[in-house]
Amino acid sequence: MINGETITINPDRMADLHNRLAAAAQRDGVLDVAYRVVDSPVGPLLLAATDQGLIRVAYAVEDHDAVLQQLADKVSPRVLQAPGRLDAVARELDEYFTRTRRTFDVQLDWRLAAGFRAAVLHHLPEIGYGQTASYAAVAALAGSPKAVRAVGTACAKNPLPVVVPCHRVVRSDGAMGGYLGGPEAKRLLLDLEAAA
Repeated sequence: MINGETITINPDRMADLHNRLAAAAQRDGVLDVAYRVVDSPVGPLLLAATDQGLIRVAYAVEDHDAVLQQLADKVSPRVLQAPGRLDAVARELDEYFTRTRRTFDVQLDWRLAAGFRAAVLHHLPEIGYGQTASYAAVAALAGSPKAVRAVGTACAKNPLPVVVPCHRVVRSDGAMGGYLGGPEAKRLLLDLEAAA
């Protein structure tokens, strides 16, 4: 309401205005983190990217608003919904969920992972589609065979789940183990890959 009058805003016009704002922010170099939310078989996924690449994939259980705030705090406060900048990622995820893609080709921004955690995450794509590896095997791959718990922590804090396949890491006894997106999401991803 402005000056006692109710103002009706056309949703299409608002969407157009938002798209122009996002394009101008990108053009002027003031868009540091672009994001969008996509639907998937494991629920809505928040995708966020910088100029360096995909920086974050987040499940709804992580609270998308909290994830955006963390990105604003750790990367840049210049965060804006700019879906077009994430079209390639959304397309690759869709292809993955329809079993026509087995690996991801998008550029990744690894700055949210450091040290041993980063080493673990960099090795996860070596676990083939439809395969699993134990936490102990991943610890050995990362060069620290005794760091099994640290591998679990690295997987639990993976900023790029699905794309960096921490869901393929299971316990030595074959049990699934924990997963950032929850046990149902991990089971769905493993079953999806096993069925291909």
